[in-house]
Amino acid sequence: MIKIVSLAWSKKKGTRKQCVDDVMLEENHGVRGDAHAGDWHRQVSFLAAESIEGVRQKGLDISFGDFAENIATEGIDWKAVPVGTRYKLGDAAVVEITQIGKVCHTKCAIYYQAGDCIMPKEGTFARVITGGRIKCGDTIEPMHETSG
Repeated sequence: MIKIVSLAWSKKKGTRKQCVDDVMLEENHGVRGDAHAGDWHRQVSFLAAESIEGVRQKGLDISFGDFAENIATEGIDWKAVPVGTRYKLGDAAVVEITQIGKVCHTKCAIYYQAGDCIMPKEGTFARVITGGRIKCGDTIEPMHETSG
């Protein structure tokens, strides 16, 4: 089972995000109030809690939101998910994976604060197909296409 273990947002890009109990995903926009939301393909970011824990094990003092991820999850290797895959988050929200990893042109504040950044290699990005409120503890379910 895939579940949401952390939700976070920030008003500015390139900074750590503040953890919250729930967020509103807005259709074709992203997390309400988040600096990365907008009309583009990286409206929401995902990172596996297992990846964050791996960085902790290397001795870095980091927590959820420190890599500027919106949604941290347990139970899925986001790097292995094909672009175009859709997931239902919580009761109603639906996202479509648009990008795995990203290019960092400069080292952002996160890199200097945390000592490393795993988002370029392990961050996964999506656009919001159907909006809805999601909260920590919600499940994430892959949506299976039906042929017809």
